[in-house]
Amino acid sequence: MFGIMGPGLAAARLEEKKRREAARGSNRKRRGRSMMAIFGIFPLLTIPVVIYNLMAFVFPGKATIDPATGEAVAPAIVSSLQSSMLTLPMVSGATWTMTVGDLLILVSLVFLFVEILKSTSTGTATIMNHAVSMVLFIVCLVEFLLFGNFATSVFFILTMMALLDVLAGVVVTIVSARRDFAVGEGFSG
Repeated sequence: MFGIMGPGLAAARLEEKKRREAARGSNRKRRGRSMMAIFGIFPLLTIPVVIYNLMAFVFPGKATIDPATGEAVAPAIVSSLQSSMLTLPMVSGATWTMTVGDLLILVSLVFLFVEILKSTSTGTATIMNHAVSMVLFIVCLVEFLLFGNFATSVFFILTMMALLDVLAGVVVTIVSARRDFAVGEGFSG
């Protein structure tokens, strides 16, 4: 008796199931939007800077000492940055070596490219991204000027990438906003 449903009850249960699935889907969409907002605010150049900080504070390496004076001539992290990651023989007969520092700069360049692509939008998340990118640049500049392990060419290049991210992001956003404003004016009559 309970196993047999009338068509009205079956339709009602089907509608209830569809409504629950739609509600679950909208929750997923909301979570997806919040993750995209966090992705939009978070500057990707933070990742290589954090990796460098870990290398500088956790794996500092050995400082290069001048044998004549006994003083350190290079920061301790230099040995870690110059360690070989990849060595490939080339057709020309030369050997190409990629160091840890080279790899960090390469990854940073990819992140800088993505950051410039992200800056073409004109939303609130983009403005927040520029603000956080400015904070990242200031942190990089302070570390470069005040701490010995950050006085390397690799970190200087990371700092300049953070500056370029801020400058390019602001310029691209202003140009995009002006273009959007000009298009909007053209349609208003």
